[in-house]
Amino acid sequence: MTDEDDGPPNLQRYVPQAPMSYGKPPPGWRRHMYDVIFEADTPAGRRFDIALVCAILLSILVVVLDSVPRLHRDHADLLNALEWGFTVLFTVEYVARVVCVQRPWRYAGGFYGVIDLLAVLPSYFSLLTPGTELLLDIRILRLLRVFRIFKLTLYIEEYTRLGEALAASRRKILVFLSVVLMAILILGTIMYVVEGPKNGYTSIPVAMYWATVTMTTVGYGDITPHTNLGKAIASFMMLLGWGILAVPTGIVTAEMTLRHGDRRTGPARAPRHCPACGSGGHEAGARFCKDCGAALPAGHGGAK
Repeated sequence: MTDEDDGPPNLQRYVPQAPMSYGKPPPGWRRHMYDVIFEADTPAGRRFDIALVCAILLSILVVVLDSVPRLHRDHADLLNALEWGFTVLFTVEYVARVVCVQRPWRYAGGFYGVIDLLAVLPSYFSLLTPGTELLLDIRILRLLRVFRIFKLTLYIEEYTRLGEALAASRRKILVFLSVVLMAILILGTIMYVVEGPKNGYTSIPVAMYWATVTMTTVGYGDITPHTNLGKAIASFMMLLGWGILAVPTGIVTAEMTLRHGDRRTGPARAPRHCPACGSGGHEAGARFCKDCGAALPAGHGGAK
């Protein structure tokens, strides 16, 4: 059975399989710990992962609240105690993960192992260098586990498809960006000549910065044209920016449609041409050529 025939059940190929590579320990207390920590399919494992996600969110909330001057001044002791409580909790969890797998170095050197370690190191570093505790926001990366916990394999598939479309479109996007950079250089140089240093365009790089801000329709307003010609050029660049923003979206969307098709119609089909006369433009359900009447290939949308 092919991938196309498998349908949604075959989406398991998009699910991260890293825990299996860590090695399941033999029966005993380590196996029980492994089942709770790494197996999200069991009731205990699901409860553990949901509790872990809640703890991560609460720990990030504590870090965010601690950055507010008034809250830090009035509740510094409470926030500090909560943060160290989360740090101890995540340290125990990290040690438990290392202990319960057969190949601990594979886990420690893997993506999730590194993230788990980075989630606790800033607190200990803060004892030596105050201020590094704010790096604890990196714990948000651990919420990537939510894709495994709640079986959101469909979203993982869509991320994979988007990545494939971006990779396939990289040359088109690079060509497009090179054209945009040339336009920014040319128009920025023109604005430098038209407006000059007296109106804030002190150099070509500064004018290119203004051109970038204008073409992306951000418009900070720190540099603005004063002459009528400069305002006309700026208006043209603003209108041009609308089209520029739409081009990359069209490139990626077209690539995704070409590679995967529409959900309602299935994967995209190759252009249908008659093998006898070479005529094209046949409808999706056509079985015979509209010009010569020859049978169309069954593998291109016709009868099977």
